[in-house]
Amino acid sequence: MKKLLFTLVFIFGTAFVFSQKYAYIDSDFILGSVPEYKESKDKLDKLADRWTKEIEERYEILKMKKDNFAREEVLLPTEEKTKRKEEIEKLETEAMQMQKVRFGVNGDYFQKRQELIKPIQDKVYEAMQKVASKRNYSFVFDKANQSNLIYADSKLDISEEVLKEMGITGK
Repeated sequence: MKKLLFTLVFIFGTAFVFSQKYAYIDSDFILGSVPEYKESKDKLDKLADRWTKEIEERYEILKMKKDNFAREEVLLPTEEKTKRKEEIEKLETEAMQMQKVRFGVNGDYFQKRQELIKPIQDKVYEAMQKVASKRNYSFVFDKANQSNLIYADSKLDISEEVLKEMGITGK
């Protein structure tokens, strides 16, 4: 009885697995073909560069102040030492705070990325869902972004179809 049950489960399970259709997309290729993504990514990169330079400038000023203090420390009176240490600590705190505000978990970079990039990614996802639904795919994998997809037959790549669904002709 157990053998019969096991055999039936194996047969139906195998049939279930083989009846499932699957495909994959290359989201890097798709996004690279979307003109508004390129524009948004350029805007985001320029902002990130500007913010990085601002933060680096703050750390340069901080380094210069620390170096000057280290050279002059032995010559300074106690209250001047205390004043300079406090100033350095304040600058250090401000620099770290700026870094957190710009690049922290919910910082400006994250917010701007949500504003510029996420709507485009959502459009890609919606188009992929439509293609998958039309073709009855149970699974759609993404070969981009360090996925665990080791091998995929190019016949199963629906990236071009997703672009067509979005009204974009491939490269």
